[in-house]
Amino acid sequence: MNDRFKAQGLQAPDSLGLRAGKWDVPEGIKPRGVCILLQGFTEFLEKYHEVAEELNQRGLIVVSVDWRSQGASERGARDNRTGHVHNFAEYELDLAVLFQKLAAPLNLPVIVLAHSMGAHILLRDLNENKRRFLCAALVAPMLDIYVEKYPRWLVNILTFVLNLRRASQRPLPATAERDPLTLPFEENQVTSDKARYKFSQDRLKEQPFIRINGPSFGWLGAAVRSMRKIDRKSYAEEITTPLIIFGAGKDRVVKIETIRNYVNWLPNAEYVEIQDSEHEILMEKNSVRARFWTAFDKFLEKQLLSSQSGFFTASGSNQS
Repeated sequence: MNDRFKAQGLQAPDSLGLRAGKWDVPEGIKPRGVCILLQGFTEFLEKYHEVAEELNQRGLIVVSVDWRSQGASERGARDNRTGHVHNFAEYELDLAVLFQKLAAPLNLPVIVLAHSMGAHILLRDLNENKRRFLCAALVAPMLDIYVEKYPRWLVNILTFVLNLRRASQRPLPATAERDPLTLPFEENQVTSDKARYKFSQDRLKEQPFIRINGPSFGWLGAAVRSMRKIDRKSYAEEITTPLIIFGAGKDRVVKIETIRNYVNWLPNAEYVEIQDSEHEILMEKNSVRARFWTAFDKFLEKQLLSSQSGFFTASGSNQS
């Protein structure tokens, strides 16, 4: 376990309480930048200790946040096991306060490593804030999702009806009983690595209150609206930050075909597909992760080298 990890509280602009974390580089390693690590839906800080350590060894100070309504951050629904938001713009508030309070004060180049829903939120931010980050790596970005058990048309009708008056806090029936604390490895749909799955589950056993089972219908409605918002060629073309995007060939959570198509719209992006990976590439077996880190390192070194001619800081400006 990384003993340089420190958790702290933050307050979002709408006064919601959030838990953030920071992993400092080891003594003797000079920081080259700061990496904002953005989790996927249902995830939590402790799950990323291994990834943060690997980023630390690359000279990157790592900062992250438990998104609202998951981890140890304040919940948006009465049911503490259900992830709920009214609108995905709420998540942008969480990213903004993380950047302002933990990343920007370090006065170092800022990169982002974002997974799934975190990558989706990042794309929204990159469209609005063109010069905030030096570069970003997006892992299995949530651009379109699979809906379990039920036909998509039925889910769309239920979501529309239940959210007609206000964002519904009712949990989705397909996920309401999938408790990550007890879900057997054989039934998981995100990784083929049993040891890393157990590591994550063990962290939940230590702090059961940080887990959630799945989304509300309100969250699903917000996700559908947000995916519709960003799934436009004109929207993608406005995202000029250098990107590397990873797709998981065996993904059963987000649709990889949509990711492949979206990359073609981005003006400054490269795409790497890891064909034998499930959705959580960063939590996969070593052979998968090795290919991820090889591509990530090549991309990162290129971006850091290009920034040296004019020092790119967290303020989003170049200093000669």
